[in-house]
This record gives sequence, C-alpha cells and structure tokens, in this order.
Amino acid sequence: SYAMVAAALALGLGGCGMIHGLAHDGGWATLFDGRSLDAWDRAGNANWRMEGGAVVADKGSSFLVSKKSYGGFEIRAEFWSDSDANSGIFIPCSDPVKLTSVVCYEVNIYDRRPDPVYGTGAIVDVAKVSPMPKAGGRWNTYEIVAGSHLTVKLNGVTTADAQDGKLARGHLGLQYAPGVVKDAGVIKFRKGGDPRALTASS
Repeated sequence: SYAMVAAALALGLGGCGMIHGLAHDGGWATLFDGRSLDAWDRAGNANWRMEGGAVVADKGSSFLVSKKSYGGFEIRAEFWSDSDANSGIFIPCSDPVKLTSVVCYEVNIYDRRPDPVYGTGAIVDVAKVSPMPKAGGRWNTYEIVAGSHLTVKLNGVTTADAQDGKLARGHLGLQYAPGVVKDAGVIKFRKGGDPRALTASS
C-alpha cells in the first residue's frame, strides 16, 4: 500500500487559507498557510508571490515544488487563469528540479495549447480531453486523484480517467510557464472547500 496525500490550495479571508496534506494515518500536514511559501522550493525564475492569501505568478518560467514527497495524491484546488497562461499541477514528480510530463503527471491548465487534446483538463501524454474545456477568466476547481488510477474533474465534470502506474512517488509541483505570448497571463491558486471533506486510503 502507499500513503496518499490530499491537498487543497487555499485562499481565506485575512490570509488564513491553507494547503493541507492527508497522511496515510489520517493526519493533516500543512503545506501552505496562506501567508508564506516556506513548505515549497522554487525551480526556475517565475515571480511566485502571495497576494491576498493566494499564490500568484505572471512572469518568468518555473515551478513551486513541495519540499516533501508523497506516494500518491488526492487534491482539491481552486485556480484562476488567464486564457494566455500556461500552467498546471504536476504529480508525483520524481525529480524536484527538472519537472516534466515524463517525470510527473501533468494535469494541464492551458486554454490556448497548440495541441488542444492535452490542454486544460487533460493529463499530458496520458489522458486526452475532448472537447477541451475553457477555464480562462474565472475561478475553477480541480479534483485530482493520482495513484495507479488517475482521475481529473474540472468543476465537477470528469475530464480525464486513466490507468497508469508508472509514477509511484514524488513531489507536488505548481507551474507557471510562457504560453503562446511570452510573459502573458496570470495564474492563481487558492483553497476550495473544507479539506477535511477529502478522504484518502492506504
């Protein structure tokens, strides 16, 4: 069996939002407290910062990478993206420095991806999405489960479902990268809902 982490990216009034991780023993570990990025490393040069309790980037190219690694993920995350932004949630990443869709599952956020079958709602090179939903210009919710069975829901609708057990353990990565227009668009991540409502099993 493997430990599974449940995470919720957060925005709360007064900056009290959190990302939580659910360990295999059912306990919660805080990954993000809405005030600092102390539980994360930076890989690259994007201008990740805190604004009103949300994690924001709009220039450069890089990842925020969780300092700890996990054996699986169950994630609920709210995100806001410009249509031009190129972003995604990468899990589980075996290399915490050079994150790619080869060493991670990339749950994409990219409305203007040149090949839309792996755009927003897809798991790049694993599960296509058709038709690709559009997420730009509003808050959206991702619900992601990653183990040997991968599922992605965008705003309550399943957009990706696949069996793929090649990646067993690693870090969580949040991406900001140049899209069609360099340094265009913004990505924000925040908490959605009560993380205690998420469940995980070992």
